[in-house]
Amino acid sequence: MACEHVDVLIVGAGLSGVGAACHLRRRCPEKTYALLEARDALGGTWDLFRYPGVRSDSDMFTLGYSFRPWTGPTSIADGGAIRAYIRDTAREYGVDRHIRYRHRVVRADWDSATARWTVHAHRDDTGETVRLTCGFLHVCAGYYRYDAGHTPDLPGLDRFAGRVVHPQHWPADLDHAGRRVVVIGSGATAVTLVPALAARAAHVTMLQRSPSYVLALRSRDALADTLRRRLPARAYHAAVRGKNVLVTTATYQLSRRAPGLVRRLLRRGVARRLPAGFDVDRHFSPRYDPWDQRLCITPDGDFFAALADGRASVVTDTIDTFTAHGIRLASGEELPADVVVTATGLNLRVLGGMALRVDGVEVDPARTVAYKGMMLSGVPNLALTIGYTNASWTLKADLVAAYVCRLLRHLDRTGQQIVTPRPPPDDERVPLIDLRSGYVLRSLDALPRQGRKAPWRLHQNYLRDLLLMRHGRIDDEGVRFSRAGSPERSPTRA
Repeated sequence: MACEHVDVLIVGAGLSGVGAACHLRRRCPEKTYALLEARDALGGTWDLFRYPGVRSDSDMFTLGYSFRPWTGPTSIADGGAIRAYIRDTAREYGVDRHIRYRHRVVRADWDSATARWTVHAHRDDTGETVRLTCGFLHVCAGYYRYDAGHTPDLPGLDRFAGRVVHPQHWPADLDHAGRRVVVIGSGATAVTLVPALAARAAHVTMLQRSPSYVLALRSRDALADTLRRRLPARAYHAAVRGKNVLVTTATYQLSRRAPGLVRRLLRRGVARRLPAGFDVDRHFSPRYDPWDQRLCITPDGDFFAALADGRASVVTDTIDTFTAHGIRLASGEELPADVVVTATGLNLRVLGGMALRVDGVEVDPARTVAYKGMMLSGVPNLALTIGYTNASWTLKADLVAAYVCRLLRHLDRTGQQIVTPRPPPDDERVPLIDLRSGYVLRSLDALPRQGRKAPWRLHQNYLRDLLLMRHGRIDDEGVRFSRAGSPERSPTRA
């Protein structure tokens, strides 16, 4: 069977995949490309998640692309606005014409003799398997499963007479107006859902096993509002983006160097927005330090406003069992509920769940080492996009997409065809994602590792990574360049 060939094949048509394709159009316009998208629409996360109030938890001047200004009125945008921004970007750069929908990639095989990947994709619309070949494979499929969110074992759930939903698959027919809702969880999704549901529900209770840090931020950016009236879109977008990068970086660094100070500042901010006598220490003082897990953002303090006016409440306890009409807690209290929302996290998935083989040898991603946070040791001509955990996802996605273009131009300029990351010379390994969130800890054993120093280290620092990836050497000690016909060392033994 003949295979269609493209220079670059991008897996995923979400925020990262569309951005990667746009970078190719801008920086390597001679390259042919295609995007394979498992779902029937572009947008990725921002098309999948449709729960009430869904929004960004990063400002849009950094969550948006570096090459296309965000011109919306708010800095913290809702899911629909983000989806429209991705769609309009794809249309503006002609990327939308290169997307193959309902193509779920199941396997990719590298052949050193031809310097090509053969990619096998299942078409969910026709049931057939299609094959494409490419010189470079860029995986922009995120890092979690789209088909199933994480739901822990909930004792007695079968006795509950109400409705149970997971935010990842919000039912369009769910009407929560006038109903009692319990949201299980304390992360970003729960903090988003509570005020959105409280606008129409009889009452919303956030049930958390342990607290998270919650920070109120303005939904509008004051600098953007000022500069928007005086500068062209690209100029004010760049200025606000730069300012937000510096503020976010400084906040994270302060949190790591003076966690006690940041803990006190966060607690003070919460206490100012809640009524006197509210038990802030019980409900908003986590056991971990700031940025051991992501901070939860509440735009304009809408979450705290719902708590302050009584439309919502927070309970810190553990579940004993579900009952027919609610949840009985370990303390003996029973929370009445008509609807229960399990905002209990994600299930991580590496490389979109696809299998990899290099010259006939299966690749175990957990036994590889990441190079610059974007390639895997022993795996040629493949990049994957995993965004920042302490800043906007797109800041890292933009760096990776631009670096892929640098690599492609270097290959063309030098007459090479293959770039293969090497493992670091020492045996020191640390987790690729430096967070203590449950969804990360549950999947650490399945993730690639990283080294102790560059270029095998992801700094989680945009300014350092910007220097490394935009201005650092391409032919550094972490990679080997070669031509077709040179077999690669098995990545599972790297």
